[in-house]
Formats: sequence, structure tokens, C-alpha cells
Amino acid sequence: MMKDYHINIFYSEEDQGYIADIPDLKACSAFSETPNEALTEVLKAKDGWLASAKQNGKPIPPPLYRPVIYRVA
Repeated sequence: MMKDYHINIFYSEEDQGYIADIPDLKACSAFSETPNEALTEVLKAKDGWLASAKQNGKPIPPPLYRPVIYRVA
């Protein structure tokens, strides 16, 4: 089973909109007016990030990030 990357989505008061980011992919994030649009945009950004890394021979990090609430002690 392939594990996918964790995506954070949160509201930014400063930006007055939603930010979605993928912690395992450096600088992979998106901004939009709604959480669903931010998710859609960050999925596009992920595809672009991965394609660019492959094209340029850069390493693709494995999906390792897990929020604290999902970690088992």
C-alpha cells in the first residue's frame, strides 16, 4: 500500500484565506478563499513539485510527516 503525503489546511487571518501545505515537500503550498479550493490547488502544486524533482534528478522524499495527534506513544 502506497502512503500519500499529509496535507495541512488552515485559515490564515493575516492572508484572509486558506493555506494548504505538504510538510514533506519543501515549499509546496497553496492559497485560496476556501478549504476545498486550497486542497485542489495544493494537489496541483504537489504534481508539479514531483514532476520538477524527477525531471531535474532531485530526490523525492518519502511521506513521513505525521501530526502529533496520530502518533502512537
